[in-house]
Amino acid sequence: MNFVKKIIAYPLSILYYIFFFLVLFIFHPLQWLAFNLGGYKAHKKVVDYLNFCLTKGLYILGIRIEFINKQTFPKGVPFIIVSNHQNLNDIPPIFWYLRKHHPKFVSKIELGKGIPSISYNLRHGGSALINRKNPKQALTALANFGKYIEKHNRSAVIFPEGTRSKNGVPKRFSENGLKILVKKAPSSYIVPLTINNSWKILENGYWPLTIGLKIIFEVHKPIKSDSLPFDELFLKTEKVIKDAIHNS
Repeated sequence: MNFVKKIIAYPLSILYYIFFFLVLFIFHPLQWLAFNLGGYKAHKKVVDYLNFCLTKGLYILGIRIEFINKQTFPKGVPFIIVSNHQNLNDIPPIFWYLRKHHPKFVSKIELGKGIPSISYNLRHGGSALINRKNPKQALTALANFGKYIEKHNRSAVIFPEGTRSKNGVPKRFSENGLKILVKKAPSSYIVPLTINNSWKILENGYWPLTIGLKIIFEVHKPIKSDSLPFDELFLKTEKVIKDAIHNS
C-alpha cells in the first residue's frame, strides 16, 4: 500500500471497525428475538440481512465485491460448497449471495462463544462446530451436519484448507471433512468456489486495513457427489478451485 493510500486507510479503518461491531451488537438481540419468537425462518431472514450489512460495509474501505455465479443449481438437493479461504470477510458474501441455498458453515468450536451475532448464529443457525483437539467430537459433529443438510436440502460450506491463507497461496486441502459430508449426504452436489484477493485486506495486519480492493468470488459448475469415486471427486474439486486462484 503506497503512502497516500495508507494515510487514507487509517480513518477509513476506524469507520469500518465502528460499523462492523455496531452491526454485530445490533443484530445479536434481533437474532435472539427472531429465533425464539419466529423459529428458523425468521432467524434466517435476520441472519441474511446481518450478512448483507457486513458485506456492504466493505464499501467503507472502498472494497468492491464481484460474485460470479453463472451456474444452474439442481433443485431439491443439498449442496456442499467447497472453497479456499483467505479472510474472515469471505463468509458474509457467501451467506448473502447464496442465501436461497441456506448456507451453513463448518467452523471451529471456539467461534461458538463470545462474538456477538456470529457466535449466536453458529450455535442456533444449523452450522457445525468442531473441536480440532477432539477428533471424536469433530467426526460426530460433521456426520450429524451431513445428515442435517441431507434431510433439509440445505448447504454446507467447508474450507478444506482448515485455516486462512495469509498470502493468497492455497494451503493443502484436507479430505477428511468433505469425505464425511459426502458420505452422510449422498444426494448432494459439490459446488467448488474460488475466492481471490480477500487476503489483501489484512496484508498489513489488522491496522490499518487495506483499501480499494476488488474481491472476486467465482462459483464453479456443481458436481454430483456420487458421480465419481471420492478420491477423484476430491482431486477434481481441489483442482477446479485452485486453478482459478490468482496470486498477483
